[in-house]
Amino acid sequence: MQKNKTIPKNYTENSGVYQLVLPLNMEVLIPEDDSVRLLSHMTEELDYSNLSMAYSSKGRNPAVKPKTLFRVLVYAYMNDIYTSRKIEEACRRDINFMWLLQGQKVPDHNTIARFRKGRLSGIMEGLFNQIVVKLGELGEIKYENIFIDGTKIEAYANKYTFVWKKTTIKNELRMQEKARVFLATLNKEFDTNLPLSESPITVEIMQKAVDFLKEKQQTEKIEFVSGKGKRKTELQRATETMEEFLEKQKKYDHYNELFDGRNSFSKTDTDATFMHMKEDHMRNSQLKPGYNVQIGVEAEYIVGLAISSERSDQMTLIPFLENLIENLPKKYLHIIADAGYESEENYVYLHEHGQKSFIKPQTYEAMKKRSYSKIIGKRENMIYDAEKDEYLCANHKKLVVIGKTTRKSKSGYKSDVTLYECESCEGCKFKQQCTKAAGNKKLSTSKLFLEKRAESLHNITTAEGILLRMNRSIQVEGAFGVLKEDHSFRRFVMRGKKNVKTEFLLLGFGFNINKLHNKIQQDRCGCSLHEIKVA
Repeated sequence: MQKNKTIPKNYTENSGVYQLVLPLNMEVLIPEDDSVRLLSHMTEELDYSNLSMAYSSKGRNPAVKPKTLFRVLVYAYMNDIYTSRKIEEACRRDINFMWLLQGQKVPDHNTIARFRKGRLSGIMEGLFNQIVVKLGELGEIKYENIFIDGTKIEAYANKYTFVWKKTTIKNELRMQEKARVFLATLNKEFDTNLPLSESPITVEIMQKAVDFLKEKQQTEKIEFVSGKGKRKTELQRATETMEEFLEKQKKYDHYNELFDGRNSFSKTDTDATFMHMKEDHMRNSQLKPGYNVQIGVEAEYIVGLAISSERSDQMTLIPFLENLIENLPKKYLHIIADAGYESEENYVYLHEHGQKSFIKPQTYEAMKKRSYSKIIGKRENMIYDAEKDEYLCANHKKLVVIGKTTRKSKSGYKSDVTLYECESCEGCKFKQQCTKAAGNKKLSTSKLFLEKRAESLHNITTAEGILLRMNRSIQVEGAFGVLKEDHSFRRFVMRGKKNVKTEFLLLGFGFNINKLHNKIQQDRCGCSLHEIKVA
């Protein structure tokens, strides 16, 4: 029988006399207006001292210089390459990546992953801020108008590893009741004198019970058994039950620490919160583990970003602005955001810091409809007498002040609220349309909030406000559109808030380089706002 001819593992043996001819200088193959050249130029003068300090001064030097590896990562994110294996493959096959490496050894995927997770973590934000400052020096950023918005991006976590706060509390209370009854039985049968007056029963008390039972086992020299067909002693059963209570309580204590004001988290990525995503393929409003990503945009560049586990945008504005003040050389004058950021706390913060608010009221879109003016139970549709501090309802009855109270927000902010009640709703023909309360109609309002809302409403309805609101839709929502649609960034590839922030900072860095490249090629440098087109 004739044996088939095999192909050798070294494919060059089959190439015959053919020879691949390449220019000695690869640079001639890269166009002069390629974005990789701009990346190299913009990152050349950055301060990499913190990045260098992330490496040990002892031992051998890294095979790839930290600055070079940083450029490779940014260029990968500029070109929609996010996984370490794909980045390694690009370094071996893509001539632009080879040009960035400048003859240095191709990093493997483990090196890339360690660098991104270990070296860049905590340092990437400083590098990102440097490129923002550099854009300011070029005249691209003027620190005038910042457009803020948020979006939900899915975490790299299993969709079914959820832990809910309400369920945890319910299970913990149920376990506590069983543990209390069991400890009372131990006190009676073994005379342990364990304290049961504390509520809840702590891990320390449970540990004392376990230690007592094990000590009793050693004193009485009782052998614990395992396996089928063997009868356990009463002491062994009590010890195992107590150990089970102890482990459960430790787990619940750990869960309660992880919640940290949230209602849920994922076991795979404990920093991720279960949220509604816009990408709802099943159309069943399924909650998925994710992060609330906040960005601030000026002149189409991302000038700041934050990763939050809060589902609501309202709670993220102040930390976001404080981070900007800390990292950028100037404070922004105008803050433009949508209705999700409206709150008294945010209005007061902007006023105290001398920043002009262009936040759309939550009722703005509804107020533009004709049907809104017919809802007679709304405070806005009642006549207000400022001197007497009274409202007049549709039935010409007065809603007078009955008291004042203080409301505390989730962040701890205290708001002074005035309470109003109608003098009499008895026999009123409008009552069913006005209120569902069994008694008289009641209102509660914060005068400071109404004052600040009126100021913001005036700001957004001016010619300047209309222009800024239009640009908010174009610039910040457009940035999210580019990142999620054009760059297909819909899910993180790293876990943990710190690592996720590093990843998104890389994406933002790459976004800014791409944006600068496009504006240079289109002769749009220095253009901060899109003008309103008049038909």
